[in-house]
Amino acid sequence: MAKKDSVKQELIGGLNEDLNLELEAVLRYLYHSSTATSLLGHELRELVKEDIAGELNHAIFLADKINALGGDVKINVGMPKRVRSAKQMMEMNIKAERKAVANYAVRIDQAEAFGDRGLVIRLEDILAEETDHAEDLERLKR
Repeated sequence: MAKKDSVKQELIGGLNEDLNLELEAVLRYLYHSSTATSLLGHELRELVKEDIAGELNHAIFLADKINALGGDVKINVGMPKRVRSAKQMMEMNIKAERKAVANYAVRIDQAEAFGDRGLVIRLEDILAEETDHAEDLERLKR
């Protein structure tokens, strides 16, 4: 039983990390959607505005799941770095989305090890959405 508790605690810790990354994405996208300039900035603004609600929904799901697992929701959000160039904003967002994709791949493995098939499915859906976000940004950058 101690091993299952250890797996559960690792999963909760990872979900808290993911929660904070999602909340950081909301703040970053809000900042970028209000400050990006130029034609590229206009396209970036439109793209990230659409994603804010999705990122917030991911955060809500993660916080609820942490609580359902008996864990403590730990919010420790980093504020977005101030940049002015739309290109820098895109690079920052692509890097963050790729980190989220990598984290969710690990979290899926942890959820499988814990035996929570429902969580595995939900995390796979979120991973697919984050992959789409990264690919949309990468296409815009080209």
